Amino acid sequence: MNYLAHLHLGGAQPAQLLGSLYGDFVKGPLGGCFAPEVEAAIGLHRRIDAFTDRHPQVRLAVARFPAERRRYAGILLDLFFDHCLASHWGDYADEPLQCFSARVYGVLAAEAELPGRLALIAPRMAEQDWLGSYREFAVLERVLLNMQRRLSRPESLDGALAELARLYPWLLDDFRAFYPELIAFARAARTA
Repeated sequence: MNYLAHLHLGGAQPAQLLGSLYGDFVKGPLGGCFAPEVEAAIGLHRRIDAFTDRHPQVRLAVARFPAERRRYAGILLDLFFDHCLASHWGDYADEPLQCFSARVYGVLAAEAELPGRLALIAPRMAEQDWLGSYREFAVLERVLLNMQRRLSRPESLDGALAELARLYPWLLDDFRAFYPELIAFARAARTA
């Protein structure tokens, strides 16, 4: 899952929102580097990723991509599933997406020491409303272009947006089948 889904699944408290994002920016053992609530949310982020990678519906979605694209299919699904969540936010959340996004950006702005690259991108994330912008399928093109800049073989993602467009109805069905199970998993993991 990508940023929006992790934030949605990780819990509503500021420490949970921070940890939900930190999971993409903090690697390795935590060992008391952050507040216990933040570390618990980072741990949940990692469990959500593992659950997602092993889930049969996600594996089916990955298999929809041509063999030469499968290496990046997980990344493409993360982005696409955030698009699905943003587009159908009202089906999964009571708080409007605009309010949720503003609350997340406020939590990020109030945190004095964001880890690593998150400190660099958090201001842009808020300024450009990355979370809300996922509603628009065309935004994925910009996200993919930014990803390509960081890859050693950027041509690997050439044509990915067209491929997502072609697979859209099937991948949306995969998301709708999978996401309620992921919500239940995350809710149980938060209360365990």
